[in-house]
Amino acid sequence: MKERIKKVVFGYLPGFVLGVITAISISVIAATYFPSKDVTYDNKESGLQSTDVQGAIDELYGVCTAKPPAGDQIIEDGGLEKDPYECRYFFTGANPNNYVTFNGEKAGWRIISVGCDGTIKIMKTTNINTSNSLAWDSSSSNNWARPASLNTYLNGTYLNSLSSEAQGQIVASDYSIGAVTSNNNNISSQVTAENSKKWKGKIALPTLSEYLRTNSNSNCKTFSTYNNNPNTCRNTTWMNYSNVTWWTLSPYSGSSSIVFNVRSYDIVSYNPAHDMTLAVRPAITLSSEVQITGGDGSQSNPFQLEI
Repeated sequence: MKERIKKVVFGYLPGFVLGVITAISISVIAATYFPSKDVTYDNKESGLQSTDVQGAIDELYGVCTAKPPAGDQIIEDGGLEKDPYECRYFFTGANPNNYVTFNGEKAGWRIISVGCDGTIKIMKTTNINTSNSLAWDSSSSNNWARPASLNTYLNGTYLNSLSSEAQGQIVASDYSIGAVTSNNNNISSQVTAENSKKWKGKIALPTLSEYLRTNSNSNCKTFSTYNNNPNTCRNTTWMNYSNVTWWTLSPYSGSSSIVFNVRSYDIVSYNPAHDMTLAVRPAITLSSEVQITGGDGSQSNPFQLEI
């Protein structure tokens, strides 16, 4: 992970930062051997605002982490869009190079987003619910943390079915499970609503806003604008899954038993949580220690992972 951060940091920081690092190092050495109350460095050329050593270090750290430390390949291959609501970068568009081999499944997963903390969120490309027998919650509660029956299944039976290597790459993460409204035309308020409640675990589902945020069309990034233009919006996101309706993680705020889904004909809707006919496409967060060791993210040559 340290090597990967180093590659990203030195690959993207402007040249002045190296000068700042040198200046800081000299200043620290000077402070060590020639103690002074007012150790400063010349920041005229650096572009940083701080004049004290610790302030410069803190500010420099902020610059260094402005790009997600997830490997040069992911950043350079394009398709990533900086999210204005969270410190994440989303793969957007109809078919970006975001395929990854996970659990021995070649191109069986796709990267949703890359976090500024170095974690990578992925989702399965196909439905694990081949028998159409998995309800979101068999008791029809939309409280994922209760736990819902699908939560229990994914973090028990399904998790245990993964290879030991795959299980070692997963990190328990805070998933957003707050309830949202229908026909919402404000994606910011929707993200805030989702983030109002968290559940920590290893496997969940994509949220409704994550589905919307993978759309590269700015006119398709809210609930209502998407549903008003389904024929257009379905063609500008890779996360659609033709002919199958699949569950999201997001409960509907207007009922304690309703959960949002993405319809097979590509509109956003909702169903009772006990419905057993919807597809399940797990979402998993990979540890920041996971590295991209090969591939270009295309379906024929997906990213390879190693920890």
